[in-house]
Amino acid sequence: MDELQLKLCDIQGRLFELSAEKKYSSAAFVKAFMTSDTAKALDSEYNRMQWAGEEYLLEEVASAAGDSLTTDGELYDTDILYWIGYIYRYWHYYSGEDSARIYKQAPAETMKRNYMIFHTMDPVLAIEDLKEIHNQQ
Repeated sequence: MDELQLKLCDIQGRLFELSAEKKYSSAAFVKAFMTSDTAKALDSEYNRMQWAGEEYLLEEVASAAGDSLTTDGELYDTDILYWIGYIYRYWHYYSGEDSARIYKQAPAETMKRNYMIFHTMDPVLAIEDLKEIHNQQ
């Protein structure tokens, strides 16, 4: 993992935190982002979105998601949201899988449920365990 990739993991973590400040339902935001063109752009080897800050990224996702982003659902703690965003981006760099595929294996509810167990683990170990949980289903 190079320095730029780790920086993008951090930006995505902060993006997920910012979604709570805007009061977006956490599960709805995570799904909207992970299946968005914005996430797809971040997945590419090089895209201008990789130089954007979390505020701009949030505007892009919110604009594209429209009414699917609601403010009437559960808000996860910002620590959980940061970890989810960070791990999802790390997972992409670790495995090469795109965001939509990662989300199918570990949706927001799975990530939230396993946060207390996995957030102190090395990201690679957490990802491997999340993949194993998915494979057991």
